Amino acid sequence: MAGRLIDEEPEQALAHARFARRKASRIGLVREATGLAAYHAGEWSEALAELRAARRMTGSSGHLAVMADCERALGRPERALELSRSTEAAALTADEAVELRIVAAGARRDLGELDAAVVALQGPDLDVKRRDPWSARLFYAYADNLAAAGRTDEAIQWFISAAEVDDEGETDAAERAIELGAGPVVPVDAEELGEDQDQEQGQDEHEDEDEAADSGQADASDQDDADQGNSDQGNSDRDDAGRDDAGQGDVAGQGDAEAGEPVAESAQVTDEAAVEPGASVEAAADGSVESGVVKSVDGTVRDN
Repeated sequence: MAGRLIDEEPEQALAHARFARRKASRIGLVREATGLAAYHAGEWSEALAELRAARRMTGSSGHLAVMADCERALGRPERALELSRSTEAAALTADEAVELRIVAAGARRDLGELDAAVVALQGPDLDVKRRDPWSARLFYAYADNLAAAGRTDEAIQWFISAAEVDDEGETDAAERAIELGAGPVVPVDAEELGEDQDQEQGQDEHEDEDEAADSGQADASDQDDADQGNSDQGNSDRDDAGRDDAGQGDVAGQGDAEAGEPVAESAQVTDEAAVEPGASVEAAADGSVESGVVKSVDGTVRDN
């Protein structure tokens, strides 16, 4: 019951925890719950006493940051710093160690050591690209200490960074940034940012596909031009070959014509030498007939 009421009604939560402590004061978890309820209710001395008892019983130092903060609230920042430098602090988990650093930085501020408070929060996890569960609180505490040190511009930037990673609304980082002079702060949703990046990536992929298609069309056009050029060249070659064949035909025809001229002359001589039936042909001195036609004694004509 105390655990369910601790955030909204810490006083009632503390009442339930006190009742449980009266019934089971030797159980470490009961003393731990009582100490946390007292811390949320602002009962710093009771909270510190209960958490010390729980540490002795359980051997756990997980709430060392809460104990140190109680020391601060009681006006003892030096003791808070002692707890942050203890051997138990070295065994804390990452999130517990960050919480203790935040308290130690607050203790430095309580002592007036503003620059030391800023330095106390610096580390590898103080990176705007990080999205750890404790990033919002760490960025906020760093911005708060920067503002206390008079480094307003830097504080605004870190308050904005805290607002961007504060998905649970644990801090008033956006309001603090505006109070220091920043314009309206609109935290960036990681899912929306991822969707925008996916859309940009998809658009880039479509553009790449369009460029590839255009390149393919250009290559096809170049290939068509090359094929057309080859076709034209082939037609030209065939035309040249036809002209060569025609020229060779003309030459051959002229040769045939020249070779045929004696044949025509011979045919003309033969026609002139032909003798109609009943005509006589004079014999040569050797008894042969030049025309090749001989007239017999009986008057008939026969070929020689």
